[in-house]
Amino acid sequence: MAAETLLENYVGGAWVRAGTSDSLDVPDPSTGRLLARVPRSGAADVEAAVAAARRAFPGWRDVPVAERARRLLALRERLEAHSDELVASVVRENGKTADEARGSVRRGIEAVEFAAAAPTTMQGAFLEDVSPGVDTTLVRQPLGVVAGITPFNFPVMIPLWMAPLALVCGNTFVLKPSERVPLSATLLARLVAEAGFPPGAFNLVHGDAAAVDALLAHPDVDAISFVGSAPTARHVYTTAAAHGKRVQALAGAKNHLIVLPDADLDRSVPAILSSAFGQSGERCLAGSVVVAVEPVGDPLVARLSAAVRSLSVGPADAAATAVGPVIRADHRARVLRWIAEGEAGGATVAARGSAPPASEGFYVAPVLFDRVRPEMAIAQEEIFGPVLAVVRVPSLDEAIRVANRSRFGNAAAIFTRDGKAAREFARRIEAGMVGVNLGVPAPAAYFPFVGWKGSFYGDLHATGRDAIDFYTRKKVVTTRWF
Repeated sequence: MAAETLLENYVGGAWVRAGTSDSLDVPDPSTGRLLARVPRSGAADVEAAVAAARRAFPGWRDVPVAERARRLLALRERLEAHSDELVASVVRENGKTADEARGSVRRGIEAVEFAAAAPTTMQGAFLEDVSPGVDTTLVRQPLGVVAGITPFNFPVMIPLWMAPLALVCGNTFVLKPSERVPLSATLLARLVAEAGFPPGAFNLVHGDAAAVDALLAHPDVDAISFVGSAPTARHVYTTAAAHGKRVQALAGAKNHLIVLPDADLDRSVPAILSSAFGQSGERCLAGSVVVAVEPVGDPLVARLSAAVRSLSVGPADAAATAVGPVIRADHRARVLRWIAEGEAGGATVAARGSAPPASEGFYVAPVLFDRVRPEMAIAQEEIFGPVLAVVRVPSLDEAIRVANRSRFGNAAAIFTRDGKAAREFARRIEAGMVGVNLGVPAPAAYFPFVGWKGSFYGDLHATGRDAIDFYTRKKVVTTRWF
């Protein structure tokens, strides 16, 4: 794609120019070179997309659920056929390594496969003779028009968490992807069209905050699915709910990894490294605080330090790269400010990796902090970069208390050989996704992605049966025949 290309919206089954000349650059994070330009669509563009979705809704709602599922199976075939193209797009515009991008695309396809089971998952319930001669039936019906607002860190996976499930439930859909990664969304829209969905069932509107706010307030949008930062999630939830919409808003995280003295460090250290520094720390399931239960602190930090110094930081498309760039120059500056604050606050830099010059891309050298106090900002705030903090505590009980003091509750993990300790941790930890001897406890698509506390706003989570409930509303029909 030529760098001067101005991307188009996909509305009502056609590619259309946004009604604005204002645009944003889309650079390659690995090089800083311009990939394309994305329009800053406004309220009129959102209106066109929502109107197309609203017009398409009655016809799509009346398509039998089995046929809707077949459309998803056709989409799955297109995704599989173009998986290499999708992976390359994620590597190019997001900065993930090829292995990371491939894994995220695979998880997105998994969500499509789960959505295709709707003839089973959408089934209701029936009870005969709730009273003499009276029967009751519960059915699930679609909401109407659903909007998905997705983040930069998973350009393919998270749209596929949302759109297929919303569509198979009989809704029509408007996608507003992150303006930082619009190319993958454009490719997804093309594949949706090739899969045979009717015009207006799926729509794509590029843009930034103005497009988001227009969707949140639009009277013909019935539900909002969102993934992004904690401040934006709060804004999305409160604004959309104030306009009477159903909302699920997945927010930030500060995930704790507890390491007990009996942990198998040969296996635990690689898992911790992958959790903390994989995808440059730019994922909501990244482990960003290790809670070392003494006396494991010294040997654990020694191993982590050696590993951090050896991490290869470089272009996302280089085979040797273990840690790619962060998404933008301003994000790089933000992460570096957090590192400086950690040093100024008295944390010990146990290890620092190396990175290419800033002139070659948006790189941050991985940093391992030791002897971090739980109250320090670097132990409390979401940094979203390749930074890992080690807190040392005397007991599992104190480790759980440290983790539970966080205002976030996305994920947590424990590394141990002690089943009793693992069970106690799993029962007491205040996080929705829990791992035992693995650093990224991401559930499969047929389970819900369950954030707690400040990591989620709403009632029904993304993916799994929660998503079926979110994208449908229940109707109870009580009948008596004379």
